This record gives sequence, C-alpha cells and structure tokens, in this order.
Amino acid sequence: MLSNEPKRVLKKYGSSFFWASQFLGKKLSQQIARLYKFCRYVDNLADSDQPDRAVILKDISDHLHNDTDVNQPKILYDFKLLANDCALSLNAARELMAGMLSDQGEVAIANETELLRYCHAVAGTVGIMSKQILQCKNPQASYYAIDLGIAMQLTNIARDVLEDAKNSRRYIPESWLNLKPLEIAKMSKEDRPLVSEAITRLIKLADVYYQSAMIGIHLIPWRSRIAIVIALKLYRQIGIQLVNNGSQWWKGRTVIKSHNKVILTILSLSAVLYKKVPSHNPHLHEKLHGLDGIHEL
Repeated sequence: MLSNEPKRVLKKYGSSFFWASQFLGKKLSQQIARLYKFCRYVDNLADSDQPDRAVILKDISDHLHNDTDVNQPKILYDFKLLANDCALSLNAARELMAGMLSDQGEVAIANETELLRYCHAVAGTVGIMSKQILQCKNPQASYYAIDLGIAMQLTNIARDVLEDAKNSRRYIPESWLNLKPLEIAKMSKEDRPLVSEAITRLIKLADVYYQSAMIGIHLIPWRSRIAIVIALKLYRQIGIQLVNNGSQWWKGRTVIKSHNKVILTILSLSAVLYKKVPSHNPHLHEKLHGLDGIHEL
C-alpha cells in the first residue's frame, strides 16, 4: 500500500503543484509527489538553521556520486526506489544537490549566466526528472522541461526577494542590482523601486522560458498534459500578479487565490488538443553549456 505522506508534503508546501497533480491520475500523481518530497526535504534543509545542514546535504550528495547504499539517509533510500522505478537521471539529482550546497553561506549571484545555471541546478533538473516520470519519449522533451523549471525558479526568486535577503542571499544578478542582501533587507522606502525594477526584469526573463515550455507541452502524453499546463499557468500567474501589483516585494509572498486557480484550470483544458511542436530554440540554453540534459548549440 502506497504511503500518503508524499502527497501530504506536496499539499503543505506546494499548493499550486498539488492542485495540478490531481489531474495526473493516481499512479503518476503519487510518483510526482515522491519526487517533490525528496526535493522539498533537501530544499528545506538547505534553508534551515540546522547547524549540521551542510554536512547532511554533503552526505546525500556523496551517496549519489558514489552510488552506494551503505549508511545512506532514509530520504535518499526512498528517492532511489523512485529513481529505479521511473529510470530517473541520477546526474540530474547530483546537480540538484550541488545547487543546494551552493546555497550554504551568503549568496550573491554575479550575472545572468550564473543565475540561469543556478536555476538549472535547483529546478531545471527537477524538470528533467519529472519528464522521466511522465514518460515523455521525445528527446526534445528534456529541453522544454528544463525551460519550465528555469521559469518557475525565476518566479520563485522574484517573489522571495525579501525573505532571501534576510537570509543573506541575493539571487538577482549583481550586474542588474549592485546591492548586498542586507542592504535589500533594510532598504528605505525611497530606494525600493530599484529592487522592483530588477524583479520586473526577472519576470520578463521567466516569461521567455514559460513561452518555450508552453510550446513543448504537446510532447507530454495527453493524460498528463493538462496537469503540467495548469502548473505552468498557475506559476506564470504569480509573476503576472506580482508585476501588475507594482512588484511590491516588501509586502511578502504573492499567492494565487482559489477562485483564480479554478479559472486558470478551465483555461488549461485546450491543452489536451495536440499541436505539432517546432524545434527547440538552442539559444535559450547557450549559457547552460555542459549541464545535464540541455540543448547544446
């Protein structure tokens, strides 16, 4: 009998993903929830104030790199069972862990290339593994899955600027905003528009990747397609709503209300209709050279 714990974790921490996952069917929604549980565990650990968090993250990473089951953490044991069942890429999981380890200590992203490579590490990799769970056979599907992961992570960064700054992290590139995290966290009312402009730029960049991901939606088997479109539209709406509200980052997280989720779900229904998918634009991945699953020029 399958445990309900992964779905409880998904519902608690990822309301938009949980809503969308209900359209996947029982087996796939459970597998996606199991993947989310692993990703949420390492993400929560990376963001915690637990003194030995870096040691635990390194231990998980080492076990993935050494491919050993000896004394491995239970969370990794569960993930490896899923990886075996769904033929998940351990390279993607290894890169995910590298991204989590890079979050330890103060973070100050230097430029757009570094930003996009970070987004690939912590979210594009999740896109790759999700694509494998959904059994997308077309080789191009990985490219579009990466684009969706990057777009969603850019959205996360845009809506979490204040929280990240308080935790000594600035993911907005220094080339866009030359401020230290503490300066953002304690910014005066008069200087807030500087950050708002950078957030709007993040959302515009995210939209480039959302548009690409939407093209690739039709490579997903039709039964799963609508769930991914719903997730895409819900996350994209966060950015739209944030910008429409003047990118008021100091007011806390932007969330999508339940009635808007229903509307966006209805608007997603047309996604079940198949459309021919053009070739992926490799220029979207030119700053990701050498990373797992990308479209090399």
